[in-house]
Amino acid sequence: MVSRRHLLASRRRARRVKAANNDLSAQQWRWLLAAWNHACAYCGGQYAELQKDCVHAISRGGRYTVENVVPACRSCNASKCNAEVTSWMRRKRLDEKRFLERWVMIIGSVRDSSDLEDATLALAAAMIEKR
Repeated sequence: MVSRRHLLASRRRARRVKAANNDLSAQQWRWLLAAWNHACAYCGGQYAELQKDCVHAISRGGRYTVENVVPACRSCNASKCNAEVTSWMRRKRLDEKRFLERWVMIIGSVRDSSDLEDATLALAAAMIEKR
C-alpha cells in the first residue's frame, strides 16, 4: 500500500513534469543511448535496460530535454535521486571528469547541429579529435 506522503510527492512531481518544457522525443532518446554506447552515463555499466535521468533534476528546475537527459542504470538513477550530479558522483567515487567531458561533448554535438544525423557526425569528429 502506498503511503499518503508518497502519493502526495508523486502528484507534486507529476505537476512539475507537466509544467516543465519536456520535449525529449523517442528518436532523441535512441540517439542519446547510442551516444553513450548503450551504457550508464554515470558508472559506465552495460545494462539491458537504461532509464532516463535528468542531470539537473526536475525538482531543481531541470527538464526532459536532449541536453539534460542521460541514460542511467537503475542503481545510479535511484541513488542520485534529486542530488546535484557532481557532488553525488564525488560521494559515490565515480569518474566525474569522464562523465562531464563526455556530457559536454554530446551536448555540443547536439547544439551545433540542425538534426541528429549532423549531431552524430559532430560527436564522432569530437571523439576522434580527443584521441
